[in-house]
Amino acid sequence: MRFELVVWHEDKPIPRERAARLRQGFADGADAAPHPAVGAFVAALSALFPDVAVEEHPGHAVVTMEPEVADAVSIQAFALARRHGLVCYDPVRDLVHNLEPVGVHPGMQLRTGDGMIIVDPDLGLVHDALGTLSPQNPFLALVNFGRHFLQVSPIAGGYELEFKDSAAGEMRRTVIADLAELRRCFAEYAAGDHAFLARHTWQVV
Repeated sequence: MRFELVVWHEDKPIPRERAARLRQGFADGADAAPHPAVGAFVAALSALFPDVAVEEHPGHAVVTMEPEVADAVSIQAFALARRHGLVCYDPVRDLVHNLEPVGVHPGMQLRTGDGMIIVDPDLGLVHDALGTLSPQNPFLALVNFGRHFLQVSPIAGGYELEFKDSAAGEMRRTVIADLAELRRCFAEYAAGDHAFLARHTWQVV
């Protein structure tokens, strides 16, 4: 199985359903409006990974990777797309990386059990990625290094949620049954709101 990422420019955030339709259109011969950032992205990624196939068009680019390099290339491709102001669609995970809105913590990282590492992830991506938790993607975390993090893993009947306050040296754990509530907790955390701590019963571990 080969992995693929598709990048192009959008003036505003788009849902992943639209991203999937556009990606299919590109595969069928359509293109987005030409944009100079596409060429800049291709040049930057090709400089880092000269052996990775990158198909460049005036309005979009397609990056194709072998499984053994997919994580390393994807991490750089996600970062370069953001740096050049481009949307990035991951058809394998069915996730779209928009440029905004982002959380209040500069440099916050989204990390997943299936290999994604995203700096300053958009909140729509966090919301959608939480829906991909599974044995193939066994955890998701939002990490503010040296300060705190929120991490979740799927368990039978729900989700095990952990919050670590690095300054206090304390880890708390709770169980949440509902995906909607889990998404609410992560949205609050990304916004700098720790109301989720009062809303649930936690065990100090």
